[in-house]
Amino acid sequence: MRTRTMTHASVGMMSLGALALTVVTVATAAVPNTPVKVSAVHKTAFTPPDASGNKPPLEGVDHGIRAGTADVLVFGAPPRETEAEGIRTYQPVAEYLSRIIGKKIVYKHPNDWLTYQTAMQRGSYDLVFDGPHFNSWRLSNLQHHMLVKVVGENSFAVVVRKDDSRFTDVKQLVGQKVCGMDPPNLGTLAVLGQFNNPLRQPFIVNNLGWTRVYEGLAFEKKCAAAILPMANLEKFANSESLVRILFKTKALPNQAFSAGPRISPEDRAAIAAALISQEGADVTARMRAAYGGEKGLAYATKTEYTGLDVYLKNTWGYSR
Repeated sequence: MRTRTMTHASVGMMSLGALALTVVTVATAAVPNTPVKVSAVHKTAFTPPDASGNKPPLEGVDHGIRAGTADVLVFGAPPRETEAEGIRTYQPVAEYLSRIIGKKIVYKHPNDWLTYQTAMQRGSYDLVFDGPHFNSWRLSNLQHHMLVKVVGENSFAVVVRKDDSRFTDVKQLVGQKVCGMDPPNLGTLAVLGQFNNPLRQPFIVNNLGWTRVYEGLAFEKKCAAAILPMANLEKFANSESLVRILFKTKALPNQAFSAGPRISPEDRAAIAAALISQEGADVTARMRAAYGGEKGLAYATKTEYTGLDVYLKNTWGYSR
C-alpha cells in the first residue's frame, strides 16, 4: 500500500454549499474570484445577479455568528478545516486570551465560506486570524487594527509532477484541472491573475486541506498541477523527487491577527504581547504548524498590509 505524505499543515478551505456565485475577471494581478461551488471541479467566473455587486444576499444565510459585545468578543477564522479541527486549533487561543484580558472571547467556527464572508463583512468578528488580503480589507473598511503575524513570507507555488514534461509555463494550464482551494484563497487568486480571460483559465479542484491538495497531484494524479503555499510544500517528505515548481507568486506578508473596534487599545496591546510570549507560543503551536510558523509570531504593522486588498477588488461582496 502506498504511503501517503503526512504533515501538520493540513488546512482546509471552504464550501459554498449549493450557492453558485460569479465573478468578472479582469486583466490585473488582483484576480476576481467569487467562489463557485457547484461541483468539485469548476471555472471561477460569472456576473452576480445583484446589480450592485457589492454585498452577498443575506436570505438563507446562517445567521448563527452574531456580533460581539463589550463583555463577549467573537474570534473567527476561515473554514479551512473541519469544525472539530477548527475547535482544536483556535479554542485554546480564545480561552488563553480571555484569561489575559479578563473578558470572554468565544471562537465561532463558520459552517462554510459564505457564512464566514458574510459575518466578517458585517463586522461580527472582533478578533480574526486569516490571510493578508483579508486583513488589509478590514483595515480599510472595518476599523480593524493589526496585531501580530506569522513570521516569514507568504508565497504560493504552482507545482506539476516531475515526470510530466507537458508544462513549462503556468499559462499552459488553461483548461487543465488544478488542485487547490476555492477563491478567495489568496494563492488561487494570485495564480488566476496570470490568466486574463475568464473563459481561458484552469479548472480549480477544491480540496479540504493542503495535504489533500498535494496528494491529489503527487499520488492520486487527479490534477495536472496543484497550488500550494511554499511553507507547506517544503514540509512534504520527498516532494523534490515527486513534483517540480512551475510558477511562484509574489511574496506577501503572512497570515495575521487583527482586532476590531470593540477591543480597546489596552486590550489590543495585551493580546498582541500575550500571543508573542513563550506561553502564547505554546498555545498557538498547532495553529502556527498549519501555516509554516515555526519561527513564531511577531508584531504586525498597518503599513505592510495596506493595499493588499487589491486582490479582492473584483471579488463580489468586498467593494465598498
